[in-house]
This record gives sequence, structure tokens and C-alpha cells, in this order.
Amino acid sequence: MPTVSVRRDLLFLALGREYTDEEFDELCFEFGLELDEITSEKDIISKEQGDVKAEGASDVILYKIDVPANRYDLLCLEGLVRGLQVFKERTEAPRYERVYPVDGEPQRLIITEETALVRPHAVAAVLRNITFTKDRYESFIELQEKLHQNVCRKRTLVAIGTHDLDTISGPFTFTAKPPADIKFKPLNQSKEYTAPELMNLYKTDSHLRHFLHIIEDKPVYPIIYDSNGIVLSMPPIINGDHSKISLNTKSVFIECTATDVTKAKIVLDMVVTMFSEYCDKPFTVEAAEVVYPDGKIFIYPELPYRKETLTSDFINKKVGFNETPESIAKLLTRMYLKSEVIGEGGDIEVEIPPTRSDIIHACDIVEDAAMAYGFNNLRRTMPRTYTVANQFPLNKLTELLRHDLAAAGFTEALTFALSAFLQCSREDIADKLNKDISSTKAAHIANPKTAEFQVARTTLLAGLLKTVAANRKMPLPLKLFEISDVVLKDETRDVGARNNRRLCAIYYNKSPGFEVIHGLLDRTMQLLDVKPGREKGYCIQAVEDSTFFPGRCAEVFAHGQSIGRLGVLHPDVINKFELTMPCSALDIDIEPFL
Repeated sequence: MPTVSVRRDLLFLALGREYTDEEFDELCFEFGLELDEITSEKDIISKEQGDVKAEGASDVILYKIDVPANRYDLLCLEGLVRGLQVFKERTEAPRYERVYPVDGEPQRLIITEETALVRPHAVAAVLRNITFTKDRYESFIELQEKLHQNVCRKRTLVAIGTHDLDTISGPFTFTAKPPADIKFKPLNQSKEYTAPELMNLYKTDSHLRHFLHIIEDKPVYPIIYDSNGIVLSMPPIINGDHSKISLNTKSVFIECTATDVTKAKIVLDMVVTMFSEYCDKPFTVEAAEVVYPDGKIFIYPELPYRKETLTSDFINKKVGFNETPESIAKLLTRMYLKSEVIGEGGDIEVEIPPTRSDIIHACDIVEDAAMAYGFNNLRRTMPRTYTVANQFPLNKLTELLRHDLAAAGFTEALTFALSAFLQCSREDIADKLNKDISSTKAAHIANPKTAEFQVARTTLLAGLLKTVAANRKMPLPLKLFEISDVVLKDETRDVGARNNRRLCAIYYNKSPGFEVIHGLLDRTMQLLDVKPGREKGYCIQAVEDSTFFPGRCAEVFAHGQSIGRLGVLHPDVINKFELTMPCSALDIDIEPFL
């Protein structure tokens, strides 16, 4: 969940009254938020950098408020105050309006076909005759940062650029050029740089270096010019210094370049709706035209209002209360969803404003009705269906085995939580184990982001060997085990693969210790009440496996079926995992014992 930091004094001033910390905490809970921390800039710096660095920092009280990840309209003071005021019925939700310039054509942003290689979409709008103060300006910048980290996915989906419209001249051109052909003076710099020079400059920047990877390997970089050739921005990295906004800015040109046009529309709507209240005519936004390479013209911002119709019976049933249609409509109106009862059948028409992009389905509206009613006010009732909960048998067996293997002197290793399902490299499960990738029944990731996360793992052995490699300085012997899932291709399943719960253990010491691993197998079978025997019990049988040393590998059979293998690992396998001591391993399937 995103955390919004707001100054307590500013918040209470905007709300029109003061609260105690306990009262505001309760208000946040009622509205579906959480007051996470009460602190100050000085306290934050003191915790992170020490008391010396905190000297001279502000003692102004800050409220850190946790906001639901899909409530983009609450990511700044303006949206937070507006939402709380409507919730407490102190004001009505404003109506946002798109207007056109009285004298002249709307600003135009022209997209060229070269942008298809990097960021093919863009939207734009203008906040005309806006008045900034220091606090409003800081909130404006902070909202952009919050959106970049949240819905924009760290600028990979959308990048926001804001410019002083009085310093530039339209129409604007959004194009893409080879890096060497781009040269401009970036924000807060004293001289011009080419694009490659900028990328080198920002590699050491604690903030901007995290975004360089988005375009640095592209043959062309996106760039926005005005009609005089002045660079507005090189998204998603940096804006130009020429058009930077200040406290004196009166008209703001906002452009959002994107790989996802739907997200771009949401981001633009959030920025303009939050700060249009500071325009001379509050809650109005000047339209801008965006021209695509095929000649199609789109007008932004869209500021869409849409209506949904729900029955009061549906909402009453889902929430678990018994309210009249009028009461439910009032509850929804408090949640920024203007509602009214229509007809005689108890139907409720709900108007969803452009700020509530989180409302996708009827259940989202029901959730807001429950929140406005108060979760603590819902009457507790016994469920109509009586069921008795029980632990999943496979998980119960896993937990029992974990305790007893630990009692046997082995230490449980917890590799990456997601690795059981997604993350591991082809090299780990094939090449390093002397296997052919085609024989491993591995499910391959279609679009791996790195070489480390290419396939779903098919064995626990690779993870344990990597754990040993990371703990080579620990005293010998190292006795590790893991009981977790692997993923195997299975054409009989509807998704083409299945999870398989396995037990893997290794013994790493100056001697192979095959007898230790063999003893662990015997103890495991004893715990599972499986006696030695070929037909109804368990036994081992010599087998050759490229992962293990020739003549030092055995296949494990239980109840007449193969469940895994144990043996001394091949020296090549040990070397590939950068280990220097011999190692024995056991890898078996525990699902047949359920």
C-alpha cells in the first residue's frame, strides 16, 4: 500500500477542524485508510541517518497514511481532504468539466511514427490560470512521484511531464531520435548534454538511475519539442530546464507518454482533477488535441463519467445489512459515488466520476457501501452453512516431516518463496546438474526478465546447492533439507503443468557421507510407517544418473513405484556450483505417502 505523508497542520486547516490523534485514526479507519505513523521530518532523518544529520530539520508533525493501492485519488493532500469532506457530508463531490480556449485552438501534441519503437502513446491537457503556493507546488510534485511509483509502474508504463506553458509554444511534437541527435539542457543543470552524456550523468543519480534501463538499450530515445525546437522532455528520464514550472507559473501543460494508453488516461485524469481546484474557474480543465501518426485526433482529458445500476436487494444481500434504497444511495454518495433511487423497484443509479478509476465491477460499489456503513456496525450472524475446517493433508504431512527432519540434525533451508513456482534458470536445473533441459519436463517462462528467472524449477537440489555455496564459511558438516513444491509439465492438466511436493536433503563435508543420507531415508520411511521390502515396503536399487557419481547412485522405490534417488554427487556438479567438498543428496516425492 502506498504511504502518503501530510503535514498535520495543513491537513486540519483544509479539513476545517482539528482532531486528536486518536480521533483522526478512527476517521481514517472509517474511510478505509490507516494512520500508519505520527512522526516529523527530524525524527525520520534521525532514525535513518542519526541525530547529527537531523539537527536543524523541521519538527512539524507529519501523518503517514496508508492508502489502498488502487485509490490513486487519495495520493495527495487535495484528494485526501476532498474525499474525507465528502465522506463526512461537509461538502458535495465537485463536477469536473473539460473546456476549450475562448480565444484560439486547443494545444496540440503531434505523435510521429518513430515513437512506435519506444513509447507509442501520449495524452495531454492544460491547467489554465492556476495559482501555486509553496505547499501546493510541493504537493503537485509529490503526486507525480506517487503516481510514477504506483500506477505508472516506476515510469515503465507512463511518464508524466509538466511544463510552464507561457515559456513554450505549440503545437508540440512527440517523436523519437537516435541518442546522438538529441541535445538539450536538462532540469536543474547549467549546460546542455547529449542523450548519451545524460545517461552517463544520471547513472550515479540516486533517483533517476532507476529509470535509465527503460530506454538505454533502445535504438531511439523519445523526445518532445515545441514549435521552436525547444526540448520539453526526454521521457521517461528528465524534463527540459527551459519549461520547468515554478511558483509563478500560471498555465501548466501536462503530457503523459506511455506504453499503455489506458493507464495514461487514468494518470492524466488524476493530475488534472486533483489540482484543477486551484484554477481561476475551479474544477475546469482545458482540453488538448493529440494527433496520432495515422491522422486520428483524440481530445484529452476524457474525464469520463459513467453510470451503473444496482438493486438495493443485491447490495443488502452482499453486505449483510437491511437498508432502504434511499439509505444505500446516501451511503454511496458519501464515498464519492453520487447515487439516486430510480423507479419503483429499488434500483439505484450510481454515477462513477473520473477520479474513481478503481470502480470496475458492481462488487466495488458494494464494498464502498459496506465501508460507508461501517464494518464494525455490521451485525454478526451465524453462517447458514456449517463446515469443519481441516488442514490440507499434504501440508500436514509436510509440517510433520519438517519437525522430525530438524530433530534428526538437519537444518531447513528456505529458498526464494516464489522460486517454487516461477524463478530459476535453465542452467541451474539442467547444465549444472549434467542434465539436458529437454528431459527435465520444465515449464518455461515466455518472457523472462533475467537469465535467473527462465523456468519453473523441477528439482529442489539446485536451490540447496546454491544455499551451501553461499554458506561455505560455516562450520562443517552442512546438513540441509527442504520440503517444497516443484513444477512439472503434465499434459493431462488443464494448465499443462502440475505442482509436485518433494523432499530434498544434502550432506556436505570432507567425506561424502552417503551413510548419513541413507540413514535419513531410513528415518523418513520409519516416520511414514513404511517398512523395508520390495513389494509393500521400500527399497533402493543401483542406477546410473548423470547428476551422481558413477556407481554411487540408487533409485528409491516405495510400494512398488519409483519415488526418487539418493547418492554421491558427481564432481562436475559440485564444481559447477563452486563447491570444493564431496556431497551426498536425497531427492524423493512425498505425495505417494498421503
